[in-house]
Amino acid sequence: MITAGIDIGSITAKAALIRDGKLAGTSLQFTGYHAAKAGNAVLETLLGQTGISRDDIDVIVSTGYGRNSVDFADKAVTEITCHGAGAHFIDPEIRFVVDVGGQDSKVIKIDGTGKVIDFAMNDKCAAGTGRFLEVMARALEADLDDFGRLSAEADAPAAISSICTVFAESEVISLISRGESRQNMIAGIHESVASRISAMARRVGVTPPVMMTGGVARNQGVVRALENRMDVEIRVSPHAQLNGAIGAALLAARIQKQ
Repeated sequence: MITAGIDIGSITAKAALIRDGKLAGTSLQFTGYHAAKAGNAVLETLLGQTGISRDDIDVIVSTGYGRNSVDFADKAVTEITCHGAGAHFIDPEIRFVVDVGGQDSKVIKIDGTGKVIDFAMNDKCAAGTGRFLEVMARALEADLDDFGRLSAEADAPAAISSICTVFAESEVISLISRGESRQNMIAGIHESVASRISAMARRVGVTPPVMMTGGVARNQGVVRALENRMDVEIRVSPHAQLNGAIGAALLAARIQKQ
């Protein structure tokens, strides 16, 4: 049996194939303006890489903010459910997932089967998301991919008190004018993100082991800040950006079995 999961995020579109319970391949590309086209394109790329045809796929499940735009999917499933299933597949020990993407951030408590017990989500404000970090990178004229390394060089993280992206950007500009180091400002930005997410985690109740997924998981500065705030070790998924698509493909297999 072969099933596919497609995760349409605000920045990237991801696809995953599960063949007989094992991950058969993944693909990722920028979403761009047209979410429906992105979903089709990322799946076609994956099929080309694996030599599998669409006729070979038994069930397709879509997820993410653009899940309803994937008109060829057999079912659309919320990303909360998919991230729980995906994290459990990658590491069955995981009981708590922190997912930080471009558009939103969420914390998810799961049981021993990957089923969601409770969650909290920030999808109304850019603070605590990848978009927030992108805005800050532009303000600092720094490469976002260097944020993790640069924050490790900080000697005293700058205080970024605003939880609003617009006001936080103004704070950063003020710090620049006062001669604050880029490293300290980046570390402060990471602390701001971690503060927002850890507050959500406390409301849900953190149950280790914890896994971080989403594109921001690649930023070790954010991971370290979260570990300090949450007082727990965080495991970064080797398929961090693809976790939702993998979970969608797994759930598609369950649909097929019903």
